[in-house]
Amino acid sequence: MIGEKITVHIPIMLHETAQFLNLQRGGNFLDCTFGGGGHSRYFLENYPNITLFAVDRDPEVVTHAENLKAEFGNRFQFFTRPFSAIDQLSLPFLQGIFFDFGISSLQLDNETRGFSFRYHALLDMRIDSQSSITAHEFLATADRKQLIEAIRDFGEERYWRKIVDLILAQRESEVIKYADTFAKFIAENLPQRFHEKIHPATRTFQGLRIAINEELNEIRTALPKAFELLDHGGRLVALSFHSLEDRIVKQFFNEKAGNAISCHEKWNNRCSIARILTKKPIIPMDEEMASNHRSRSAKLRTLEKF
Repeated sequence: MIGEKITVHIPIMLHETAQFLNLQRGGNFLDCTFGGGGHSRYFLENYPNITLFAVDRDPEVVTHAENLKAEFGNRFQFFTRPFSAIDQLSLPFLQGIFFDFGISSLQLDNETRGFSFRYHALLDMRIDSQSSITAHEFLATADRKQLIEAIRDFGEERYWRKIVDLILAQRESEVIKYADTFAKFIAENLPQRFHEKIHPATRTFQGLRIAINEELNEIRTALPKAFELLDHGGRLVALSFHSLEDRIVKQFFNEKAGNAISCHEKWNNRCSIARILTKKPIIPMDEEMASNHRSRSAKLRTLEKF
């Protein structure tokens, strides 16, 4: 039956993440994107001298958090909230904070949540099902400017004009209501792109998801708050899967390290209050990319606070 499919979430770059967080030092750490709990479990199982806090705004991951709590007791504590609100928690100074941006396999492979065009499901796409509007509601009500931002800017879709026009012409149609029918509609109306391996609707779906969940604003809001929660010598590790996510992380890290934020800056007089430990982003090993195709776009960056 729909919704009963068992999805195995495969956490990405486990060993590298643990190394850059410097978990072997022990102390207090925060997983800002708990998801299926894969990274959290690995941290707790392999580093007995750490206490781990975790947050996630998706209420459907609570069961996974409860399982870890039952297994690890006081070494683990979970909060249901967006990572942009971590400053509202009563936390000690932290030795490391981890972000794994985007969505997890648990969300993408859920047949009822509308993240994937493989399933006939309402085009929902909300990470937190208790808030915001669904992707279908967004398509039915957004103005042209909002649609352009979602599909051109967030989705980085080459044929954004065509897709925006198609959506505006289908406001009252069932076509835009369901994930599979909307994806098929896009594919049928775009030029054939034989050189690309991804589905023609992939970038549109990505842009919609980022737009309705305000994912980029969440990242921009959370990174400064996370940095403030770090103890001296603490590390901030960010795992990105999209160029827009990675750009925000890179610019924030450069700012804290006193570097020029972009190539357009001729000089800067900022003080360095952190150092970047990854001059170039770390990417998964060939073996991991071969065994888990969702790891192929992953980039890991690390910042250490002075």
